[in-house]
Amino acid sequence: MSRLYLHPLPLRLWHWLTAAIVISLLGTGLHLRFHGIAALTPYDPVLRWHKGLGLAMVAVTVSWLVYAMADPSRRRHYMLRGRDLRGMAAQARFYLFAMFTGGENPFRPSAAEKYNPLQKLAYGGVMFILLPLQALTGLLFMDIPLLRDQLLSAKLIGLFDASHVLFSYLLALYLIVHLYMSTLGRTWFSHIKAMITGYEEEGGGGQDEVGQ
Repeated sequence: MSRLYLHPLPLRLWHWLTAAIVISLLGTGLHLRFHGIAALTPYDPVLRWHKGLGLAMVAVTVSWLVYAMADPSRRRHYMLRGRDLRGMAAQARFYLFAMFTGGENPFRPSAAEKYNPLQKLAYGGVMFILLPLQALTGLLFMDIPLLRDQLLSAKLIGLFDASHVLFSYLLALYLIVHLYMSTLGRTWFSHIKAMITGYEEEGGGGQDEVGQ
């Protein structure tokens, strides 16, 4: 049994901090969504927590973008290439069918290539599209006087509110899938352990869901 160091300490700290913030945001967001009109007043402590967590989410997302994209050796793990596009069908077949019949995963993580094509697509969609849109629609509710007045006059508050909720549901769906995929290693705890120690165990497992 060999071990491959895939997740450096800054990445692991970011991963668990992001997980804590996202879960807290979903919890406070559900409270605000179903608690009633009173929860939307500026004096509601849950609303203040939600806004503070949202700003924290913006900060950690920007820090990840700087960390992951500034160094070419890290950036290559997230960039889709031609071979990734060609390999998507095989990877999808594995996750949908072959994984349940003892088939071999067409992708093996390495220090040079940590993520398979579908992982790159999922992570890229979340980090470059979903989270920025979620942050933008959230910032529009930060009681910025001039901006809020313009949104109210243009009757766009409802649109941004619906968009923010939709992005939240998509983020919750991604989190559920991510948690499920994290259990598909050599043992159900292998990939979770890798995001604690940094080392991915090689051999004996067909799955490869390995952190962010």
